[in-house]
Amino acid sequence: MATTFLEVVGDAPIFRVLDFLTVNEDFDYSMTDIAKFSEIGYSTLKLFWPTLEKENIVVIVRTVGKAKMYRLNDKNLVVKKFKEFYWTLTKNRIHIEKVKKSGFGISKGLASFAKKDKFKG
Repeated sequence: MATTFLEVVGDAPIFRVLDFLTVNEDFDYSMTDIAKFSEIGYSTLKLFWPTLEKENIVVIVRTVGKAKMYRLNDKNLVVKKFKEFYWTLTKNRIHIEKVKKSGFGISKGLASFAKKDKFKG
């Protein structure tokens, strides 16, 4: 099941990686695990990974044996703004779905308001 973020921006490999790292921000991962859990090929990840490192979007947190462990760089303003966008988009979608399920749209809400509080002219 695709996340709201992927449904809106598309299912490109780089978006899958950013999606995975955002949702799993409490942990660090090797490039192999990032590719696996993002459901993209390792060779595909290697195509854009150097750019993510160069722009300080991802950072090495520690090394386990030969494996470098990465996570999103929360000190980077671009990452902060991206996460803000990501979670706002998700919350907005949840809100819209709740409104749809409740059947309480703007026109219905205004109609019930007008009936309750008859405007005095």
